[in-house]
Amino acid sequence: MPVSVDPLSVDPSTSLSAPAKESGTSEVLRPHAEDAFAAELTALAAQDDRPRPARWKLSPWAVATYLLGGTLPDGTVITPKYVGPRRIVEVAVTTLATDRALLLLGVPGTAKTWVSEHLAAAISGDSTLLVQGTAGTPEEAIRYGWNYARLLAHGPSRDALVPSPVMRAMAEGMTARVEELTRIPADVQDTLITILSEKTLPIPELGQEVQAVRGFNLIATANDRDRGVNDLSSALRRRFNTVVLPLPESVEAEVDIVSRRVDQIGRALDLPAVPDGIDEIRRVVTVFRELRGGITADGRTKLKSPSGTLSTAEAISVVTNGLALAAHFGDGVLRASDVAAGILGAVVRDPAADRVVWQEYVEAVVRERDGWADFYRACREVTA
Repeated sequence: MPVSVDPLSVDPSTSLSAPAKESGTSEVLRPHAEDAFAAELTALAAQDDRPRPARWKLSPWAVATYLLGGTLPDGTVITPKYVGPRRIVEVAVTTLATDRALLLLGVPGTAKTWVSEHLAAAISGDSTLLVQGTAGTPEEAIRYGWNYARLLAHGPSRDALVPSPVMRAMAEGMTARVEELTRIPADVQDTLITILSEKTLPIPELGQEVQAVRGFNLIATANDRDRGVNDLSSALRRRFNTVVLPLPESVEAEVDIVSRRVDQIGRALDLPAVPDGIDEIRRVVTVFRELRGGITADGRTKLKSPSGTLSTAEAISVVTNGLALAAHFGDGVLRASDVAAGILGAVVRDPAADRVVWQEYVEAVVRERDGWADFYRACREVTA
């Protein structure tokens, strides 16, 4: 009979609690969500009088407010972390309040990782219990590993065991994250089946097990657009409640998302303010949406779509790079010449087929569009 492990009895060197965090974040390039938005989380917790599930830092209502934004009774403004349908966030949050794990599914660039991080930060106060899925992710990354020096010296023991982020989350009643689940080999994926169905992680080498305490849950992200992914088994998929994150519904919504993220990134990199280049941001978003959808915004011209996804995340990257060009090699104002090269790099992934798609778009759409003469010249220069 497996012995249930008391996480508090583990040697400090292999403690199941999350590692301590550094006290300052001013020099950190990208602070964790719970650090970057600590003031908002504190304000929400102080005014949150609704029922909270076991070990949750906030109530489900407050978690949704943290993600979607709003104004608290004391006037504190909560900035939106996700711009999209409210119901999607509500379903995701309520899923995590049950014993069902959450799978965030969507095409690349729909903020799956971003939403996952902020959900974990708001619920558990710690978004760092993370397993990054790759083709080489081993089973130990989800279950546990061993300190081989201690293992060889003393044999299997609790001191020699190295807990995974999932094991730590189970023992502490926190939220674990698995990114890019479909990139993990199928046999490693299925390691999660027992964890999610039985809420236990056996340690057969010791005749023990770690049982999940109340508050434990898991958020996974996946997309089915990339080539070479591993499909989830039906047994594993049944353990998740799937929430599909859509692409932004309108140009305005996508411009808002790109502007907010670029502004956040730009402040960390001391780049010019977003409002100075809002017209160029709108232009980048328009180009991406038209090529992605295969039709112009007015519905009059059908277009060929390139091989890439042209996601919102790629638009953010193009604009951020453009701001860096404007800051270091221009006058600090984002212009057409600063984003043209970035758009070309995002669109032309296949040098043969995609270049034809881009050239046709430039000549048939960009050249004829009022107010886009500077952008047309910039595009011609980078493709010449």
